[in-house]
Amino acid sequence: MDREIAGSIERAVHGSSDDPALLDFSANVNPDVPAGARPIYEAGFDDAQTYPPEPASSFQRAAAAYVGCDPAAVVPTPGGMAALRLVISLWTDPNEPVVIPAPSFAEYAREVRLHGGEPRFVPDDELLATDPTDASLVIACQPNNPTGTAYDHDHLVAFAARCREADARLLVDEAFLDFTDRPSMAGHEGVIVARSLTKMFGLPGLRAGYAVATGAELTAIAGGRPPWNVGVPALAVGSHCLTQADFVARTRERVQSERQRMHERLASRYPVRPSAAPFLLVAVPDVDALLARAAAADIAIRDARTFRGLDTHVRVAVRRPTENDRLLEEVFDV
Repeated sequence: MDREIAGSIERAVHGSSDDPALLDFSANVNPDVPAGARPIYEAGFDDAQTYPPEPASSFQRAAAAYVGCDPAAVVPTPGGMAALRLVISLWTDPNEPVVIPAPSFAEYAREVRLHGGEPRFVPDDELLATDPTDASLVIACQPNNPTGTAYDHDHLVAFAARCREADARLLVDEAFLDFTDRPSMAGHEGVIVARSLTKMFGLPGLRAGYAVATGAELTAIAGGRPPWNVGVPALAVGSHCLTQADFVARTRERVQSERQRMHERLASRYPVRPSAAPFLLVAVPDVDALLARAAAADIAIRDARTFRGLDTHVRVAVRRPTENDRLLEEVFDV
């Protein structure tokens, strides 16, 4: 990391609300948490009097079963962001390009710049047609935030092969993939997957995630992470959550059903992007006016103008049915 850049670069804007009094549609986090998570976290307090296990075998087995890979391919990290930073730091060369979709998660470009690289932005829906030649790393968000674009799995596999031929690593951020029925890219040669427990399991403060890789990429990632980098309670709760198949299925069903319902009502008045994620990107005539209307209703929505290339959009999460109705009626008047 370049310390001069680190001292001058601005923080990325995330826009989520920290006010518990607001109904928060600005963060794409499941409002529900798997049953049993709290007592497991509390039980982990006594175990935290010793260092976390090395390797974190129970967590690795649970994560491997969740995405369908070898447990040895799983590298636990304190949140998906830590996995992203680790990979970007290893495959970003000074003044060399890293291919990044736009609009997309702002931390990708920020991390690339922190490590001296040059973001090469391509439209998110054209990412798989881009030429990876000369890039050390290509980043894909599957499905993409904030657009909800989901890449066809076979097309993504074919693109990964093109990246290998160009000696570029493909980093796939699957933070929202478990809201879909699409398979993970975990285990594919030359591909590094970053995963988080934040979104599906409603635990952003837990800071538990992991990377998945094979071959030389796995060796580098496993060697590059700090020891004991995920706390004992987080490993225990994460292991539990990753085995909650019924919870995942119910959440996925709710999100898919509610997203479709919200899309239909919003589309009666506003342009709405098709989405495979637990959020919708909506174009509105006056973003500031809509934000003010939401604030007056004690509702938080995401000002999507902070994303590259968007200037007339807001993003809204998909929550529970009654909460979604309140958003639609009180903010969007549909």
